[in-house]
Amino acid sequence: MKRYKVLIVDDSAFMRKVISDIVQQSEQLEVIGTARDGIDGLAKLKQLKPDVVTLDVEMPKMNGLETLKRIMEIHPMPVVMLSSTTKVGAKETVEALRIGAVDFISKPSGAISLDIHKIATEITKKIIQAAETSDTQQHQQLGNMFDINSNEFIPRFPHKQTIVCIGVSTGGPKALQHVISQLPGNFRAPVVIVQHMPARFTKSLAERLDELSSVKVREATNGEILRNGVVYIAPGDFHLQLKQLNRSLAIDINKEEPEKGHRPSVNKLFTSVSRLRNINKIAVILTGMGNDGTDGAKELIRVDSNSVVIAESQETALIYGMPKSIVENISGCLIRRLDEIASTLVELVDE
Repeated sequence: MKRYKVLIVDDSAFMRKVISDIVQQSEQLEVIGTARDGIDGLAKLKQLKPDVVTLDVEMPKMNGLETLKRIMEIHPMPVVMLSSTTKVGAKETVEALRIGAVDFISKPSGAISLDIHKIATEITKKIIQAAETSDTQQHQQLGNMFDINSNEFIPRFPHKQTIVCIGVSTGGPKALQHVISQLPGNFRAPVVIVQHMPARFTKSLAERLDELSSVKVREATNGEILRNGVVYIAPGDFHLQLKQLNRSLAIDINKEEPEKGHRPSVNKLFTSVSRLRNINKIAVILTGMGNDGTDGAKELIRVDSNSVVIAESQETALIYGMPKSIVENISGCLIRRLDEIASTLVELVDE
């Protein structure tokens, strides 16, 4: 079993010690060093050559964002951010994911979390997943880069109104920026997104995407009527489903039980979309671990064979789990590089 070398960067001696102890308990991880701030971290990075770095967002001298920018400039590698759940912390975390961090861990009780042992399993899991993205990218660069789906089929849409729904997990904020920022302001369909992300962070994600896009982007609210050219992001820790209200489509935000461990759940969104009548349906799956969205996409196709399912290509997906599950289970799905998805959506909607 391969052991990944981890560098831990945090200004708190207590947090460095506790996180090190948690990481060392995993057979797949080895702590090769710690650093007290960003400047120290960059020096240790060059000296120790880790496979993955954990990086605190809030630090003196050089904060997490500045450190991350330098890492991505001098030696891009998998980085997992540690963040508080404050509004400022959430905003900075979303920016870190946009810059290039693979994932983030939300500290349960502020900058110095005495109860961080409660999320020990999440910490090791996310660090391992982040480290494995480096292996995946190397594998792709060696030539295993292209998906093949010989049954690809694009039907003609029979209805006037179209809905686009997107499911995404790890690596999502950066992938969503690529897609959403390329949509025209007069895009002729609403877009609904489930991004696996905790409460508080989805609002910051929506605000950031709105700043970068021609379409309007907002965190969804219960009962809201969908409008063309508007992107709605499911709030963290809530399911987002759609329902028909006379001739309009409305958002249903609820706290039903998690679906296969996820709330919000892509399956829940896609299944609710499958029930909509006289609506053209496009489902998109981007980067992420696991297979959330596959069961919902199956139901979408079963109920309405004119539905289109798009999976991000292995060539561009940071983590190919969710798109791979779609490719393996949905005959005729469209496979597109990340930089092709927005133009594909425009082409389908304008058809």
